[in-house]
Amino acid sequence: MIRRSKLSHTFLPAVALAGAVMFAIHPASAGECPADKVKPNARQMVDYKPVGVTDVTLGSIDLEKQPANIRDRELRFRKLTIEPGGIVPWHSHDDRPALIFVQQGEIVEYASNCVDPIAHKAGDIRAEVAGTSHWWKNLGKESVILYVGDVRKDQHDHNM
Repeated sequence: MIRRSKLSHTFLPAVALAGAVMFAIHPASAGECPADKVKPNARQMVDYKPVGVTDVTLGSIDLEKQPANIRDRELRFRKLTIEPGGIVPWHSHDDRPALIFVQQGEIVEYASNCVDPIAHKAGDIRAEVAGTSHWWKNLGKESVILYVGDVRKDQHDHNM
């Protein structure tokens, strides 16, 4: 028979409670601008060129040829690799919604509507919708890999 001390009867529930509290206060939406930092035109456009970025389209679908019949729109899926020090230049998502999945590394986003830079780490997903203009920089020592699904109107739009 295993005997438990009085300490374990009081200590274990306290540890469980502390863990539950820590889990409850952990931000639910990692990689987003904190509500108290959201501000229109918080950051102005910068004219950085792409640096250390490889952008490969892995596949695309002409949405006009699908049952959704969305004219002049393409759904594309891409892989971006951003080397240390690399920059994804300023671009807008007013006409190109996207979902970004951070597969590897950590990267910082400088959004037009957030006073502070936004850190994204492996496992984060970032929705980019109308009203989102931003640029990204890899401040780390390892390559960052992003998978991007976006809906593009202009076939000649090569914004990242």
